[in-house]
Amino acid sequence: MVKIRDGVVANRPVYLAIGIDCEGAKNVLGLWVGPSTGESSKFWLTVLSELKSRGVADVCIVCCDGLTGLPDAIGVIWPQATVQLCVVHLIRASLRYASKKDWGALTKDLRLIYTAVDEQAADTALDAFAEKWSTRYPTIVRLWRSHWAEFVPFLAFPPQVRRVIYTTNLIESMNARLRKVTRNRGQFPTEQAALKVLYLAVRNLEDYRGATVGIRSSGWLSRPDTRCRHCCRSVSPGRSPNPACVSPRTGLSTIGSLRHGSVAGRGSGSCRPGIGIG
Repeated sequence: MVKIRDGVVANRPVYLAIGIDCEGAKNVLGLWVGPSTGESSKFWLTVLSELKSRGVADVCIVCCDGLTGLPDAIGVIWPQATVQLCVVHLIRASLRYASKKDWGALTKDLRLIYTAVDEQAADTALDAFAEKWSTRYPTIVRLWRSHWAEFVPFLAFPPQVRRVIYTTNLIESMNARLRKVTRNRGQFPTEQAALKVLYLAVRNLEDYRGATVGIRSSGWLSRPDTRCRHCCRSVSPGRSPNPACVSPRTGLSTIGSLRHGSVAGRGSGSCRPGIGIG
């Protein structure tokens, strides 16, 4: 939320879209100031039509956090796109209806749902959850059943892909940095003034991190300090990891960056373009 003076000062939401292409590069696709009355299908149709006219011809997966009217607009602009509801937001919404003393037991039982091997196993876990908690927290059970169609798509993918598309935490991380820019600025005279400040903040972040920085992005293997954490042998830039370092259990190589302390899997993960909106 940013304060914008348009006759009167009002809190206005700013929406952010981040796209990930087949090469693993992340790019901010746009920033939009929403109406103070809340979003709608008409607003999202305008946003998505703009993205399509700028070159986003098709999208495989769209991860969003339950914004009103967004799934319907996606179905109009990209009919074949898969809409995935952010699992983290769904869990947070569930805990709002529960006593804090039950959070531990609830999250433990909910974990059995979103870590199920497939949709059928998840449905069985939801039935068990409903049998245990429906008497005390019927609203939570209704919440999961009403959002089931948007929750289950990611269960059709292997674990390597699920970790990328099950949450909008990538956007939450970006939002936290943008809030640092707007926190002490009070109010903005116009929408354009607010967007200029946020745009410059995004540019600074992109210049600092780059589009392919991250444990699941391409390009990290070419860093000269990349080593295998099992045999401590350097990996030459542009070359594949040592086959001996591939985990027999997962089929993924265990190459880590000593400088950043990160570990990434590479080899068998599916690569699908998508965008996140929040």
